[in-house]
Amino acid sequence: MSFKCGIVGLPNVGKSTLFNALTNSNKAQAANFPFCTIDPNVGVVAVPDNRLENLAKISKSKKIINTTISFVDIAGLVKGASKGEGLGNKFLSHIREVDAIIHMIRCFDSDDIQNVNPNVDPVRDLEIIETEMMIADLDSIQKRLEKNNKKNIEEDQIKILEITLDFLNNNKDLEGIKNQFSNKQLNLSGLLCLKPKIFVCNVDEKSVHEGNNYTRAFINKFGQENTLIVSADIENQINELENEEKKNYMEMIGIKETGLDMLIQKGYKILELDTFFTSGPEETRAWTIKKNCIAPKAAGEIHTDFEKGFIRAETVSYDDFISNNGWANSKTNGKMRLEGKDYIVRDGDVLNFRFNT
Repeated sequence: MSFKCGIVGLPNVGKSTLFNALTNSNKAQAANFPFCTIDPNVGVVAVPDNRLENLAKISKSKKIINTTISFVDIAGLVKGASKGEGLGNKFLSHIREVDAIIHMIRCFDSDDIQNVNPNVDPVRDLEIIETEMMIADLDSIQKRLEKNNKKNIEEDQIKILEITLDFLNNNKDLEGIKNQFSNKQLNLSGLLCLKPKIFVCNVDEKSVHEGNNYTRAFINKFGQENTLIVSADIENQINELENEEKKNYMEMIGIKETGLDMLIQKGYKILELDTFFTSGPEETRAWTIKKNCIAPKAAGEIHTDFEKGFIRAETVSYDDFISNNGWANSKTNGKMRLEGKDYIVRDGDVLNFRFNT
């Protein structure tokens, strides 16, 4: 599976600049006027994982295949978007299709880059976007709970809609809903307010290490856990460099991780994802699964026949695979296990599935 993150925010906060940096492309138009992005841009990015090269070296694999993440650059929303202002409801619908939302927040001053509001206020800006999403959700919920529409909805989804309606109408903390249902159930509801969120504070170059008054005000209100401080301009500069130049430049300016690396780590955490590997002479490959995924479901990520005909999984942990120099020694040294249908795959497992067709 590949997960999809939508980059949202007010116009001119740096969404398209960040998208181009993350996806190593110039696909998104970045310009100094509102709504320069109209149709959403989509970029698929390989998820960096140093474990792949180590596995491939031992297995003498002909090729390495990373798992992927998709980023969607969605047009800037403005106050009143849920009622058709700016580019309107069309772009709220694009957000419904993503697994997680990246809120891009302007945390820099600039006379050169227009601001749709009279001043920089990241707390207000996020509340504008969140309010538009909630209004759109209220409208969607009320329509779906009408008698004629309700009969076509699963019971658990009706329950989610009814509880969410109560929470929104009474200004309750939506985290209370997330604790009652699985991420899969919540995602199927299509409700914007329930999607996992990452907050990216876009700062100028001098604020990338310590942040600034804007980021401090934002973190004081919304917390540190899902908040990243990133300079889209710096990410764009890194994007234009070759590997060795990129490494030297990051060392020079004191950055240990790129924005892409940080977003992927946050994304895997909030979406509760793990990675398992397959490794042999033909290829070494990473696969993304939900945490607590049982072995047959993991096999189904490779092919549906693997899940249907699953017998068992030959399993070696990544560390054991490396320290025992591959499959043969892992088996000889008792580090390879045969796991059945109830086995919960762990992050870093190297798996070989046995199945009947």
